[in-house]
Amino acid sequence: MNLSRPMDALMRFSRFALPVLALLAACSDPATVTKAQTPSLSDAPLAQPIRRPPPNAAAISLSFSPIVKKSAPAVVNVHAERRVRQQVDPFWEFFGGGGVPRERVEGSLGSGAIVREDGVVVTNNHVIEGADQLRVVLNDRREFPARVLLADPRSDLAVLKIDPKGEKLPVLPIADRDDAEIGDLVLAIGDPFGVGQTVTNGIISALARSDIGITDFSFFIQTDAPINPGNSGGPLVDMAGNMIGVNTAIFSRTGASAGIGFAIPAPMVRRVVESALGGGSSVVRPWLGARTQTVDAETARSLGLDRPQGVLVAQVYPGGPADRAGLRAGDIILSLAGQSVNDQGAVNYIVATRKPGDQFDLQIRRGGQARGVSIRLERPPATPARDERTLAGRTPFTGATVVNLSPAVADELGADPFLTGVMVTSPGTSIAAQAGFRRGDIIREVNGRPVDRVADLATITTAGRWRIVLERNGQRVTAEF
Repeated sequence: MNLSRPMDALMRFSRFALPVLALLAACSDPATVTKAQTPSLSDAPLAQPIRRPPPNAAAISLSFSPIVKKSAPAVVNVHAERRVRQQVDPFWEFFGGGGVPRERVEGSLGSGAIVREDGVVVTNNHVIEGADQLRVVLNDRREFPARVLLADPRSDLAVLKIDPKGEKLPVLPIADRDDAEIGDLVLAIGDPFGVGQTVTNGIISALARSDIGITDFSFFIQTDAPINPGNSGGPLVDMAGNMIGVNTAIFSRTGASAGIGFAIPAPMVRRVVESALGGGSSVVRPWLGARTQTVDAETARSLGLDRPQGVLVAQVYPGGPADRAGLRAGDIILSLAGQSVNDQGAVNYIVATRKPGDQFDLQIRRGGQARGVSIRLERPPATPARDERTLAGRTPFTGATVVNLSPAVADELGADPFLTGVMVTSPGTSIAAQAGFRRGDIIREVNGRPVDRVADLATITTAGRWRIVLERNGQRVTAEF
């Protein structure tokens, strides 16, 4: 099985298969489940399903058509074209100067939704990523060139703009409430496999799916409405005709719908769209100023809890929002802004949908007692100064781009905001790349000297022997040159 973004012929996959297979195997024996769930109710009569015919002709003809008529005109196709340099086999091009790179155009198709009548469109970032040219095709088959207002890889959302020449386009409203429930009916609208606009229906199968691994802020709506390649970026619509999510990925053996689709919830969509309309080139997200971890069964036992619940505060950043709110290491966060949290992904998502300066309440447990705490979010601090530069000279670092880590830089790079030191953001294509440095490496020591700032590396010019200590994926690595 694969978890894939239903975008184009080049399907993308995730490492989600094994946990799901394990879950299915655990739930595959109905007899075992029945025995485990009803040992004390063996003599109780089973509830009979209520069966009755439709009460009238009107009930027989109930239809989703009114919702489709309201929503579908605002759903669009997004065509992305990329120019790719392709190396030609010298054997076949021997007589024509073979081996010369050629350019070819690679296209992909996704979906999107118009969210403002002057031509603002929201879609998935992976639909438009790396595109040299974008076209948006409306429901009435008119085509418009599009430009990117904002692309946010961390949420896998992008906001586009087309020019309808003063015409007011149909709009699909982004839901302003986050009250979807498991079992709610939904529609998925998009252009699967390029066959043309298609509507499918299903229910919300699950909420707050946070272990998917597709984006930095996983908190997906799961639906069984059939979603296929080409549906990426299209809306998940509720029975009021509002967009409650953006369809982003499917879980499937073959890449086609298997009844397990994932959509980015409306609060994140609204946050990214508001950032784009505010003129921002990126989404400025606040931070909590605390490192958290999910409370599993083992952690719950060590904390004296009768069951896993909440999220453990493992570390508090000095002077950060959590510190000023009075949070301490060892506190258990039970809810944020009225939403219960049971894993680290939920905390990250809720904070990421807020703005710097927003204030809300947390419910925490400390010393066996529940209490309320008020917190005001802010931007991650940008101290020390960024000082990003590409290193020159005759060293193993030549050609590498490095930067001073701060909570702000770490957040931008998707790294742990508690990390400090100097990080490699690009090894380049020169000596540093040949030496084996990778993006994300943190340089800790050079020839026994601690490296705390980019300036420390920049002052190193020559040495007969290089002994470098770096941190890679949480492991310390020593290399000698």
